[in-house]
Amino acid sequence: MFDRGAALALLQLGDSAFPAGGFAFSWGIVGLATDGLLSDRGDLDGVIADHLAQRWASMDRILLRRAWHANDIAAIAAVDRLAEATTPSAEMRDGSRRAGRALLGVWVKLSGPLAVSYRARVSADANLGHLAVVQAITGRDAGLGLEAAELVSGWTLITGLVSAAGRLGLIGHIESQRSLATARARLTELLAETPDDDAMPSSFTPFIDIAVSRGPLRHVRMFTT
Repeated sequence: MFDRGAALALLQLGDSAFPAGGFAFSWGIVGLATDGLLSDRGDLDGVIADHLAQRWASMDRILLRRAWHANDIAAIAAVDRLAEATTPSAEMRDGSRRAGRALLGVWVKLSGPLAVSYRARVSADANLGHLAVVQAITGRDAGLGLEAAELVSGWTLITGLVSAAGRLGLIGHIESQRSLATARARLTELLAETPDDDAMPSSFTPFIDIAVSRGPLRHVRMFTT
C-alpha cells in the first residue's frame, strides 16, 4: 500500500532546500571542470555514475548501514572512526565531516533525540561527524526505514552533483533534469542489490579524489570540495 506519510518525508528530506548546507559541496565537480575533465552533460553523467558505483554504493552506503544497526552511541562512533580511517583523501575527509556536522546541527535544532545525543560525542572529537554516519542517525530520528534512509542518501548526492554543475554553467535546467533521470535509474539499480552485513567500506574514484585534493591550490573556490 502506498504510504503517503513516508513519501512526503522523503520529499522533505531529499529536497535540495533542506537547510543542511549541501550547496557548499561539489564533491569534485568544480575541480574536474577546472582541470578540463568535465565540460558537458555526458561528462557529468559519467562522474555521477562513478560516484554512485565506486564510492556511494561501496563506501557511504556500507557506513550508513553499519551506523543504522549500531546499538548505542559508542557503536555509532566506532563506525564514524571507520569512515575516517577508510577515506584516504584529506579534503574528502574534511568535506564529509563538514557536511555531516551541518546535517547533524539541523537535526539537533529539530530536537532529534539520537542527533542530540551524538552531538555531544562529535563535539568532543574532531574526527567524528562523517556524512554517511549522520545520515543514519537523522534517518532514524526521522522515523524512516533503512531502505528509505539509503534512498535519501543516494538521492541527495545526485542532486548535489547536478546542482553544482548547474551553478558552474556546465548544464542548463533541461539537461539537469535529464541527468537526474539517468542517475535516478542507476541509483535504483544499486539499491536493488543488498550489501553483505560484513562488507567493508571501500572506494576507487582517483580522478575525483585528485580533483578534490587540488582544491586548496586553486586561487578561487566556490565550494568546499
